[in-house]
Amino acid sequence: MASAGQKIVDSGAASCGFTTTWPSWIQLENFAARQNIAFASEQNGFGGPSARLVFNDSDAIVSHVQDLIDWQKSGVFSYGGREDQASPRFFSGDCAMLMASSASYASVRDNTESFEFGVAPLPWDPKVIDQPKNSIIGGASLWVLRGQNDDVYKGVAKFFDYLSSPEIQADWHQFTGYLPITRKSYDLTREQHFYDNNPGTEIALKQMTGGEPTDNSRGLRLGNMPQIREVIEEELERALNGDKSARQALDDAASRGNELLEQFERSVR
Repeated sequence: MASAGQKIVDSGAASCGFTTTWPSWIQLENFAARQNIAFASEQNGFGGPSARLVFNDSDAIVSHVQDLIDWQKSGVFSYGGREDQASPRFFSGDCAMLMASSASYASVRDNTESFEFGVAPLPWDPKVIDQPKNSIIGGASLWVLRGQNDDVYKGVAKFFDYLSSPEIQADWHQFTGYLPITRKSYDLTREQHFYDNNPGTEIALKQMTGGEPTDNSRGLRLGNMPQIREVIEEELERALNGDKSARQALDDAASRGNELLEQFERSVR
C-alpha cells in the first residue's frame, strides 16, 4: 500500500493514495481480525460481558496506526472523517483508493460514471500473518422488541421470512452490495450470472467466508459498541493530527472504551 500509494502521489494522478471510511471498523476491528489479533478479551466478547479491550496490547496494531500517521505526512494516506465521510474523496478522484464496506458498492457505482473502478480484498500484513483470516461482518441489523402480543410476533416472523427469501435477498444483495444472508440467495445470484457481469462483487463474500473463523475473526459482541467506536475514532484523530503518539492514542482509546464496557457489565449483572 505504501509503495503503490507513493507512486500514485508522485505521478500526480491523485493527491492521496488511499482513504478510509469507518476508521474503527476497518482500520482496527477488521485489521485485527485479518491478522488474527484479539480486539477484546473473552473471545472478543462472545465469552461474556466481562470482556475488555486489548487491541492496544498488539505491537502490530500500534505499528499499523503509526503507518497511517506516517503515510498521511507523505500523502499515501489521507484521513477523510468518520463513518463514510471519506467516500466523496474517491468519487472526485482526489484519492485513488478507498477502503469501505461492500454496501458502498451501489454508491461507488453511481458516483464514478466518469471512470472505471476495481474491487480488491482488504490488505493484510505478511509480516504478521502468512495467510489472512476472514474479515468480520458489519452492516445494519433488525431488532425485535419484547412486550407485544402473539399476533404482532406472527407478523414479524412472516416479514422476516419474506426478507430472507432467496429472491428478495438476491435482489437486495445485487443492488446494494450488502452481503446475502442465506446460501440460497447467494446461489441464486450466481445462477443469474450477476458476479460474471459485475466483476468484483463476489470479493467481499469470499473474504468473509475464507477459511475457518477464529476467536479473533468471527466478530465482536461488546456492549456500548457505538460509543466505543466514537472513542476510538476520536483518539485516532488525535494521533493523525499529531497530538498523540500511536501508542498513547490506542492506550487511551482502550482505557476509555473499557470504562464503557464496565458500565455495560454493571447494567446487565
